[in-house]
Amino acid sequence: MNVILLEKVENLGGLGDMVTVKSGYGRNYLIPGKKAVSATAANRADFEARRAELEAAAAKLLATANARATVLAEKAITVACKVGEEGKLFGSVGTADIAAACAEAGTAVNKHEVRLPDGAFRHIGEYKVSIHLHPEVNAEITVQVVADEA
Repeated sequence: MNVILLEKVENLGGLGDMVTVKSGYGRNYLIPGKKAVSATAANRADFEARRAELEAAAAKLLATANARATVLAEKAITVACKVGEEGKLFGSVGTADIAAACAEAGTAVNKHEVRLPDGAFRHIGEYKVSIHLHPEVNAEITVQVVADEA
């Protein structure tokens, strides 16, 4: 299936690229998510007419992501959890906990933007966490997991 991308899609292409994808990926993810349209002659003409508008919207999204990355880099994120002996947590600190701590610190972050390649944190300490804000923008923050005082 050939589609025209309406925005940058990671590991696939950028705005305006015509790419070939599997039918299910195109029909079930790209087209319903407004990330692409079918590569018909009418859609190609419509895309070329709207190209400047789509490029301006993409530039605005990139600028917003860069601004959020700058704000996140300045924040100190602390997550307090119940801790057992030897600094082991009762439970774990995952993406939702980190997103909630970022929101508490004043910057809204979706839990799907938080990347934990090694899994959730199970011990107190300081961890580097990547926040994926845009296909071109990743912010690195430091999360401090501390013992709950309650």
